[in-house]
Amino acid sequence: MTNLAEGRPLPAPGPSALRLVWGRLSGNTAVAIGGALFLLVVLVAVLAPMLAPADPTAIAPANRLKPPSANYPFGTDAFGRDLLSRALHGARISLAVGIGAAVTSVAAGLLIGLAAGYFRLVDALVMRVMDGLMAIPNILLAIALVALSGATLTTVLVAITIPEIPRVVRLVRSIVLGVREEPYVEAAIASGTRLPLILWRHVAPNTVAPLIVQGTYVCASAILTEAILSFLGAGISPETPTWGNIIAEGRIYFQLAPTIILFPGLLLSVTVLSINMLGDGLRDTLDPKLVRRTG
Repeated sequence: MTNLAEGRPLPAPGPSALRLVWGRLSGNTAVAIGGALFLLVVLVAVLAPMLAPADPTAIAPANRLKPPSANYPFGTDAFGRDLLSRALHGARISLAVGIGAAVTSVAAGLLIGLAAGYFRLVDALVMRVMDGLMAIPNILLAIALVALSGATLTTVLVAITIPEIPRVVRLVRSIVLGVREEPYVEAAIASGTRLPLILWRHVAPNTVAPLIVQGTYVCASAILTEAILSFLGAGISPETPTWGNIIAEGRIYFQLAPTIILFPGLLLSVTVLSINMLGDGLRDTLDPKLVRRTG
């Protein structure tokens, strides 16, 4: 292609923003390792019914507290239930809670944060409520909510999500406070653009990258909180296989069968580590300040 006026070749179009981001992501070691581990955990959770060698709730008293063997790779618990099957099915609960809490808190935090950051009157009221929620430790607030409404998967998910919303709101609000003063937003207001369109087209896109990173941390925190609630007996019912329930049941028999705690604990640690590595890598890649500093 040539410039018709000067007869010189035009420069080749640069790579798209998406391609640049993908190039940085693929070159980030933390994203590669964390993403691969997390994808493996997701696949294990999805395929748990096919991978599990036995029914995770089937009780066999004759096989109680068996050590790891060919028939029971992770051993059995005090009720003779296969620990491998319970650990695989426990991944489904943990990921459902983690991903559900991340998506719900990010969506709610985005809407509330946009309103708080753009409207000063809303900001004064909303942020005082958010400050009050943040003053209560996450685990205590979650235990109180579960105690009031009962221990089911839905109530546990809600109890874990509510304490995470204020952090997302504060993040979105801080971004909106800076963006609303930008010339292109003022130009959109002056041109008569409707407010919902301004928020959707000019303000919300600036929150995408930080919210993706924040969502990974919320997911990891939610998985840990669910395990803590189950371990304390305030989470999902004990017969449901979750990593926290398995560890809670196994602590009594730790000296006789330490593998009851060891294997679900390792799975929990690897899952949270992979999500944190993924979040750190995404932050290093998507944060414009860090990109300029290291570029």
